[in-house]
Amino acid sequence: MARRIGLGKGLDALLDNNDDFDYAPSAESQNTAPPSSAGETVKKGQNIVQVPVDKLVPNPGQPRKNFDENEIKELSDSIKTYGIIQPIIAADSGDGNYIIIAGERRTRAARLAGLSAVPAIIRDYTDQKRLEVSLIENIQRTDLNPVEEAAAYKNLMDFSAISLGKQLSQDELALRVGKNRSTVANALRLLKLPVEIQKSIEEGNVSPGHARTLLSVNDTKARDKLYRIILTGISVREAEKQASVLNAKEPDSKKANTKNAKKRPPEVDAMEEKFIGRLGTKVVIEGDVNKGRIHIDYYSMEDLERLYEILGG
Repeated sequence: MARRIGLGKGLDALLDNNDDFDYAPSAESQNTAPPSSAGETVKKGQNIVQVPVDKLVPNPGQPRKNFDENEIKELSDSIKTYGIIQPIIAADSGDGNYIIIAGERRTRAARLAGLSAVPAIIRDYTDQKRLEVSLIENIQRTDLNPVEEAAAYKNLMDFSAISLGKQLSQDELALRVGKNRSTVANALRLLKLPVEIQKSIEEGNVSPGHARTLLSVNDTKARDKLYRIILTGISVREAEKQASVLNAKEPDSKKANTKNAKKRPPEVDAMEEKFIGRLGTKVVIEGDVNKGRIHIDYYSMEDLERLYEILGG
């Protein structure tokens, strides 16, 4: 009996329909009667068809760059037993091949499992729509590491500028991918970090929480120092404390005069650290437990909008 498997609200909106994702036969049953050619098995429309795996090619705009070989092997073993539950989404490349829009991991696993063909839905997509669908499919399945996701957002914004003559705003992008604007803004900020740190994020050596703390450190040398400390294995909370100390060493006569004039209560110091960790930027509190002022630094209009979102705007 056919099973219906949803892709999630964001991807459904891009696919513009409610296709039935039927259970696909196992490798053994698929290989008993493999299609002889793409022309005999592939047609455009809403139906699921069988596409030869050697006709499926990677999407050049695929946001995901790293594929875990162990995960592919595990998926391959599952496919050998149960077949492919959810079809590949592909687009006709015009040269006899089909560009994978959604399902590259499944395609790789199917090849490893020895399948000659896979179930697919063939669609006509513009280059931008192809990029959007690939991005959302990966995001909704949490297949992207934070840097890949950020780069995909940036690529989509840049591609819109080329194809439409107008770059998508962060609000427009968030709406298209089904995310909060603050989530998109925080992701894009990761691209401001040095390549070395981005690589560590991709490899899982630096968490997104650690990365946000690094972004709160304004001085380049101080940021690099904190990065080296984070690699030793400290928690995000400890990294936030270190960031607060490093930022406090920056030349800031107003802050220095305030602290020298009167020692602040420890509660205020602790709250200042909380603000820095929560907002991901330099924060200075002037005052005591009864009254005072909060100074919040921002470094671009996008950064200001990000802070506005975090503060409940």
